[in-house]
Amino acid sequence: MTSGEQTTTSFYDAVGGAETFRRIVSVFYREVAADEILRPLYPEEDLGPAERRLRMFLEQYWGGPRTYSDERGHPRLRMRHHPFVVGPLERDAWMRCMRIAVGEIEPSILDDEHRKALLDYFHMAAHSLQNAPG
Repeated sequence: MTSGEQTTTSFYDAVGGAETFRRIVSVFYREVAADEILRPLYPEEDLGPAERRLRMFLEQYWGGPRTYSDERGHPRLRMRHHPFVVGPLERDAWMRCMRIAVGEIEPSILDDEHRKALLDYFHMAAHSLQNAPG
């Protein structure tokens, strides 16, 4: 690299890459499995496939591997979530589980700036996927 070149670190790399997203998604689905509002929304008895899809999506969204698009095409989040009733109760339960998951990542891995960016994104996504009134 010459002195005039700059390297940019993706969000994905800055927060520890695959391991951080694996941990967030693992804790999230641990919480979903115990949540009486969210668990019925998952038709599979085994949450493993849903966990893998969310992990791949988040890794790609935040600058990691493009495995999600390679395997599943465009995310089309609203279309993929349309069959499920997502009202304020479901939205808030989803956010509660995600806040717990993000909260379990140590500050040495996920600093305040990156933590806020994740939670802001999750808040926006949860609201954008709501498809039923309160």
